[in-house]
Amino acid sequence: HPNFNENGYFFVNYTDYGPKRNVIARYTVDSNNPNQADHSTSIIILEVNQPYTNHNGGQMGFGSDGFLYVSFGDGGSAGDPQGNGQNLQTLLGTIIRIDIDNTSNNLNYSIPPDNPFMAILNARDEIYAYGLRNMWRFSWDPVTGLLWGADVGQYNWEEIDIIHPGLNYGWNTMEGNHCYPAGTNCNTEGFEPPIYEYPLYVDGVCSVTGGYVYRGNAMPNLQGKYIYGDWCTGDIWALTYDGINETINEHILASDINITSFGLDQDNELLICANSSIYKI
Repeated sequence: HPNFNENGYFFVNYTDYGPKRNVIARYTVDSNNPNQADHSTSIIILEVNQPYTNHNGGQMGFGSDGFLYVSFGDGGSAGDPQGNGQNLQTLLGTIIRIDIDNTSNNLNYSIPPDNPFMAILNARDEIYAYGLRNMWRFSWDPVTGLLWGADVGQYNWEEIDIIHPGLNYGWNTMEGNHCYPAGTNCNTEGFEPPIYEYPLYVDGVCSVTGGYVYRGNAMPNLQGKYIYGDWCTGDIWALTYDGINETINEHILASDINITSFGLDQDNELLICANSSIYKI
C-alpha cells in the first residue's frame, strides 16, 4: 500500500482452485514483527474465475494516483477460444484500475470515477485497457509516467506496449501488428499497435518478460531505456523509445537463465527472478 509504513497493508495476487480463480487479497504485517505477515488479517478484495489452467499470473501495482492496477490474462487455452480479449463484460484480457481505500456496491473496493468505460453499457467499470493476451508484467516509468507492458504472444509475435486508458490492444484479432490467425485478413481500425515486437522461435526466444525503464545510477548507458527479457533464452534487451523517433532495440546480455520477472531494489537497480534465485545486473 502507498501508506504501508503507517497501515502495514500489502496485497497478494494468487491462483486458487475449486473453482480455478485469481484472488486479490490484502494482508497486514504482524504488529510485533514487520518482516512477518499476519495471515489472520486476510481480506479478499476481488476474485476472477479462470476457465483454463494457463495465463493465470498477473502483475499488480499502485499508480501515482494511488489506485491499484491489476493485469489478467485472456483465460488461457490457446487462441482465446472464449473471445475474452475483445469482451468488455469480463475482466479477463484486461488491466483493471480500482480504489482499494473505499468500498461501494457491496464490493471490497470502489471504481475511480474517471475510469474509461464507466459510460459504456454492460462494460465492466473496473477495466482500464483491454485486448491483452497475457500481460503478466507491467511497470511505470517514474520520470515520464508512461505505463509499459509486455504481452506474451501466441505463435508468432511478442510485443511491448505503452498502456493508455480506454485503448484496445487487439487480441485476439491481432497478434502484435499482425492479423490473427496468421495469414488472415482483419479490420485493424481501432486497435492500439505495440511500440515494438519480435518474432517467436528465432534463436529460441518464445515468451517476453516485461521489465522496467532503467532509472538507477550504476549503469548510465542504460538510463531511460526499457529493460526486458525472454523467458526461454534469458536474453535481455534495452529499448529506446520517445514516441517521436524510431524505436531502437539493443541486445545487452545473454544470461542463459529462465527470466520470470524483473524487479527493482531500493536504489532502482535491476533485479531478476529466475531459476529459483534472485540476480542483480
